[in-house]
Amino acid sequence: MQRTKLHDLIEMAQEPSSERRRELLRGVTDLFFASEDLKGGPEMELFDDVMSQLAGEMEEAVRAELAHRMAQAEVAPQGLIRDLARDASIEVARPVLEGSHALTEDDLLSVARTRGQDHLRAISQRPLVSEALSEAIVERGDDETVGVLLANEGALLSREVHEIVVDRAAENPALHEAVVTRKSLPVDLLNEMYFVVEAKLRGEILARNAEVDPAELDAALAVGRKQLAERDGALPQDYSEAEKQVRILRLRGAITPQVLAGFLRQRETSKFLVALSELAEIDFHTARRILERRELDALSIVCKAAGFDRSLYLTFAVLILDRDSNAMGRAREYGELYENLPREAAQRTIRFWRLRRQTRDVAAA
Repeated sequence: MQRTKLHDLIEMAQEPSSERRRELLRGVTDLFFASEDLKGGPEMELFDDVMSQLAGEMEEAVRAELAHRMAQAEVAPQGLIRDLARDASIEVARPVLEGSHALTEDDLLSVARTRGQDHLRAISQRPLVSEALSEAIVERGDDETVGVLLANEGALLSREVHEIVVDRAAENPALHEAVVTRKSLPVDLLNEMYFVVEAKLRGEILARNAEVDPAELDAALAVGRKQLAERDGALPQDYSEAEKQVRILRLRGAITPQVLAGFLRQRETSKFLVALSELAEIDFHTARRILERRELDALSIVCKAAGFDRSLYLTFAVLILDRDSNAMGRAREYGELYENLPREAAQRTIRFWRLRRQTRDVAAA
């Protein structure tokens, strides 16, 4: 009986009235959802032909209505569902791109590689986005689109794509929050973001570091991306001499936190940085970045991890802020930060910064 009704509807498809054809499309759609026994073989092809033809002639609102219904179907006419997914109107395409189980991976990749940002954002919000699909979205997506993808923990990103995203975010503040708050971001890549994000997001990085168990930390360090420090610029002209002097003092056992403060007070910057990097076991370029940018929160992590006392940290802070009219006030503020920073979280964070030092040492060997 349903098959007879389907053929009757097909014959009615010749009706020239747009209103009548709109009613016809709704009728065929109702029949499709009511006809489980017709969803296969020639019958499915008939549904596909009729519904695709009718939908192609309908205005956007009707196509959008159809898309919302078809997005709920576990099995759908393949030609129709693909047409809806590729529709120029995102109001039509969005429901099926976000939720249709009838679309194949190839269908979604085709849309991701050929349609615009609205379509990419819709795909990015699917309950599950494969690694291949995520890679295509990152490759073509703008910052807003990539942000939508990163916010979806159901989107799977390979290690390589995560690295691409972190590199991109390092140059673009619009992506900072999306990257830092992504739960599945490898923790070593998360720590690469520390020096480029604002204070609030730095706090989130430290909080996550505090929760990392030793096994996860060791695993993250084992696969940590090895990046040379070349992008940080050349070493200062007096670096070799400073390193030589610090080496002599170290052999004498004369490198102490107090000596570091003396270097800083006497404006022997390179010696201070070489000595700090030696005592804290961090890369020279990381130490220089902290000093040149007056990154006192980062300095607190270095000092806390190295076991320096609060008064020495505050001495460093005041000397670094000597051009600041409110140096003492700011130093007190950072002193509170130092007190509230768990040493364990500082030590875990500093281990990621040491990756750069290890890379430099390996490269120099």
